[in-house]
Amino acid sequence: MQPKIIKIILFLVLVAGIATVISYRDQLSAEVFQQWISDSGAAAPIVFMIIYAIGTIFFLPGSLLTLAGGALFGPVLGTFYNLTAATIGAMLSFLIARYLASDWVTSKTGGRIKQLVNGVENEGWRFVAFVRLVPLFPFNLLNYALGLTRISFTHYSIATYLFMLPGAIAYTYLGYIGREAATGGEDLIQKGMLALALLAVVSFLPRIIGSMRKGAMVSIPELKQRLDSGDDLLLLDVRTPEDYQGEQGHVAGSVLIPVEELAQRINEIDDYLEKPVVTICRTDRKSAKAAQILAQHGFADVHVAKMGMTDWIKNQYPTE
Repeated sequence: MQPKIIKIILFLVLVAGIATVISYRDQLSAEVFQQWISDSGAAAPIVFMIIYAIGTIFFLPGSLLTLAGGALFGPVLGTFYNLTAATIGAMLSFLIARYLASDWVTSKTGGRIKQLVNGVENEGWRFVAFVRLVPLFPFNLLNYALGLTRISFTHYSIATYLFMLPGAIAYTYLGYIGREAATGGEDLIQKGMLALALLAVVSFLPRIIGSMRKGAMVSIPELKQRLDSGDDLLLLDVRTPEDYQGEQGHVAGSVLIPVEELAQRINEIDDYLEKPVVTICRTDRKSAKAAQILAQHGFADVHVAKMGMTDWIKNQYPTE
């Protein structure tokens, strides 16, 4: 059989499997998986990891399996089994996208594939680490999308395993707590508080990572010099339209997106995902908030114009 025909057959199997899982998703639950795996006896860990890995390929909700792993195997072994199986599934999805289904994955990821490609080309494994810690993309689709980039399989696999660990710990423990509550386990209050603490840490990761990716402030004279020299940067004015056209005016060439609308309109500036972005407002309060939002959405080189338009006017630079 010709390789091209084999690829077509495998691709059709992949699409059929994903369609089946999506069709029956409402009928799936952590309890169903627990029952399947409990009937496997001593082979339960292996059966669980095989189901998890295959489920990752076919877009089975990872949260269901992670909760089931915690309930079945406890917080320690459950985390190991969950993380290992999820990584194996992610590796297989990556290879499928790279060698089999690149056209289909590109069509499904749409314009955001450019964001991924640019991020990986500029940061390599560090970008993989970032998107594993901060869920900008759905997990199952992200595995396929990263297969379209030029990152090495080894770097992808190691970064995936290491940086999915915080989430794996938190959600595995949550599954474990659910089982303890259902069976009347001891020390439920203490265990519940620990589960909440773990979830809080995971929920704050975007803020922490965003702060790490946010650059230092830029003084107004430095900003003026960079603009005059023709640097390819985006000057993002985050004031209201009234302030933008008001007494202070605005810097020529700046782009207006009010900070209140930034998260909803983030796709308008995707071309600057890996290029310098400087946020500016009247001083720097709104600019700092905007820079935080941009960093959380994957923008890698974000800076704040120190004292904003107030300092721009103080330096007697031209406005429009």
